[in-house]
Amino acid sequence: MNILTQNFNTPFHTAPFDQIKNEDYLPAFKELISESEKEINDIVNNPAAPTFENTIEAMAYSGEKLDVVSNIFFNLNSAETNDEIQKIAQEVSPLLTEFSSKISQNEKLFERIKKVFDEMSLRIPSDKKNQDKSADEKDNYKLNEEQQMLLNETYKGFVRSGALLNEEDKKKLEKINIDLSTKSLQFGQNALAATNAYFKHITKKDDLAGIPDAILSQYEEEAKERKLEGWVVTLQYPSYVPFMTYAENRELRKELALANGKKSFDGGELDNQNLIKEIITLKQQKAELLGYKNYADYVLEERMAKSPTKVLDFLNELLIKATPYAQKEIEELKTLAKADGIGEMQSYDHAFYAEKLRKAKYDFNDEELKPYFPLNQVQDAVFTLAGKLFGLTFKEVHNIPKYHADVQTYEVYEVQNQEPRAKSQESRAKNQDNENQQPITDNQQLKAILYTDYFPRKGKRAGAWMTSYKNQYTKNGENSRPHISIVCNFSKPTKDTPSLLTFQEVTTLFHEFGHALHGMLANTQYPNLSGTSVKWDFVELPSQFLENFCYEPEFLKTFAKHYQTEEVLPNDKIEKIEQSKNFMEGYQTLRQLGFGLLDMAYHTHPEEVNDIKSFEDAQTLKTSLYPVNPETAMSPTFSHIFQGGYSAGYYSYKWAEVLDADAFAYFKETGIFNPETAAKYKVLLSSGGTKDPMELYKAFRGSEPQVESLLKRAFGE
Repeated sequence: MNILTQNFNTPFHTAPFDQIKNEDYLPAFKELISESEKEINDIVNNPAAPTFENTIEAMAYSGEKLDVVSNIFFNLNSAETNDEIQKIAQEVSPLLTEFSSKISQNEKLFERIKKVFDEMSLRIPSDKKNQDKSADEKDNYKLNEEQQMLLNETYKGFVRSGALLNEEDKKKLEKINIDLSTKSLQFGQNALAATNAYFKHITKKDDLAGIPDAILSQYEEEAKERKLEGWVVTLQYPSYVPFMTYAENRELRKELALANGKKSFDGGELDNQNLIKEIITLKQQKAELLGYKNYADYVLEERMAKSPTKVLDFLNELLIKATPYAQKEIEELKTLAKADGIGEMQSYDHAFYAEKLRKAKYDFNDEELKPYFPLNQVQDAVFTLAGKLFGLTFKEVHNIPKYHADVQTYEVYEVQNQEPRAKSQESRAKNQDNENQQPITDNQQLKAILYTDYFPRKGKRAGAWMTSYKNQYTKNGENSRPHISIVCNFSKPTKDTPSLLTFQEVTTLFHEFGHALHGMLANTQYPNLSGTSVKWDFVELPSQFLENFCYEPEFLKTFAKHYQTEEVLPNDKIEKIEQSKNFMEGYQTLRQLGFGLLDMAYHTHPEEVNDIKSFEDAQTLKTSLYPVNPETAMSPTFSHIFQGGYSAGYYSYKWAEVLDADAFAYFKETGIFNPETAAKYKVLLSSGGTKDPMELYKAFRGSEPQVESLLKRAFGE
């Protein structure tokens, strides 16, 4: 019996990680794909006339078990992978893509969808044809706002997946999708393997001058794990970034920067340059088949921004504003470097001298602050914040299976009637999660299961992210609650110290928790409109919004306490943190704009990509503030756009900054813990993709977001 195809006999039907074997995956996928195909066939062959309920809604609830197993497998492929899982992924991805293509190209299914869509589009209350319909037929027109959104999105999804293509072109599109799936997966596997392949073994302590003791302990632990004497630095974020920030040995900084910049760009078996060309060519072919000029046009049709022109105008407007500030910042760094005898600063000098300048300006560095930010305190703080704003409580439990010993699990509850909330939220809160068999008291109900996974390891890709193992949805009156996960790469605790976070890592945890709140607070009817299932350039609003609280003295004092003495972070340090919020903001803005412009170029002009390095350099020329190294490139590890979902969408980080700056300005105006403001924002989070994001935002804020909010926060304009 395959555990993955059965109902999970675990608390809240959570993933039975402790029972799953790698050999379970492929048979489970095949069986569940077959079951899902049967569900679709039952919809197609229903003898009754197509209705919203028997066609659109039935589809929304189909394939649930397949979705759960897919989430388990691909989340593990990011957080706890190995050679065997990666091999299985190469087999599974084409199967899933083929299954998806079969659905999107099922002509009889699309006929039913189109009939419902066309009838709904013709709905006019005074239309005589409507008046002549039977009572049963009239019932088909009583759709609420969420149902109407589901209908529209379902129809558009099929059209955008090739439902209107002829048979020959449908087959072409299916092959393109399969190729894209496998090549994108290979891109990510190569980037991870290249990251893991490098390490620098250091035996002379003099070579580590300038590096704080806590980081040295981390490097020493890494060496011991590899059964080596001395210290080991890797290209994993918690190892690489501190080295580049504090190491006085410029030659070693150069060596590591070169290694980092050559990942998947060295002509070896893990090189991604040809994969990039193949991926963007396939995307262009897909766009043209579907009637679009390029892949960016195809993607942006379903974004708030709507078009490449609007995106480029937005990015270039910020570029004009930010460039003078960035240039001024770099000149300050060059002055410091010149005092050390460096005639021409390089990119690998930036973090080192930026840290020097920050210390000179604000009299602190990340290592000095780290003792005040032990991971457990920071996590408690973000839990407390969720309680103050949204009435959530978190209970750590030990009976939910985990995929690694480092993972922690929590039951998340909502305390009822504690704060004012919108009426729609009150009515939704009455839903009881019968599926999860969670008893609900008079004043609380289960909202979510939360997994946290904080430390780097060989099988985990770099970076930080939020994901879900199960979406929230409501069916037959039962509100099925989500299973959410936060994955990061913070420094592991040592025998002497707990995991201590840099302030940047503090904001990272808040960022990912903002995404998690979007998932945990979800209260929609359909799983594909729930939580973070929103327009891509809207999805970063909740995450970036929550980072703002890290800079609020009132809140910061509640958790920034020394892990040994419990001393609260001194006021002067808190003031410096607040003052330093926009430190190097010009530089960081140009860096992000460079990524966004490069992304748009790849997906608007793929025909110009002959040489990856030359193309990258040309597109990022206006945002480059240091000499370009001919031996390095970032495109071969630009997983956001070649593996993840940010193709033609990287601009959304800056786009969402406008939203988050404007939203937090509203909180500041009314009080950062104002219950009425928080209740309105909670409605925005809980609504997922059930409404147009701009309408959701205006309902919360009272107006459209203003770019001036971002400029004022960043540059004081």
